[in-house]
Amino acid sequence: MNAAALPPWAAIPVVLLLLLAGSLVVIGALGLLRLSNFYQRGHATAMVNTLGAGCVLIASMLYFSASGARPVIHELLITVFVLLTSPVTAMLLMRAAVHRDRRSRRNDVPAH
Repeated sequence: MNAAALPPWAAIPVVLLLLLAGSLVVIGALGLLRLSNFYQRGHATAMVNTLGAGCVLIASMLYFSASGARPVIHELLITVFVLLTSPVTAMLLMRAAVHRDRRSRRNDVPAH
């Protein structure tokens, strides 16, 4: 089945989810450009990464379930891993940066 034959009940949510994921990527890129320090940049990109990946994976599930006429759910496992690992990775990077900045006695280190 090609994309033209995808039923509207599946095509509309897929398109909306992919547009949302694309706009989240743009927001994350603007956050990288505009935010001033590592801590702010890390928070913005971690949130956007998690939400954007979730939108793409849900859109993929809908598309392949509708085009294959059978439920495709293996993307749920990927979604769970992204939802668990992305925020944890961001937290560990932030903690390492705080530790490094406190050891070098920088003034712009966030409080506890």
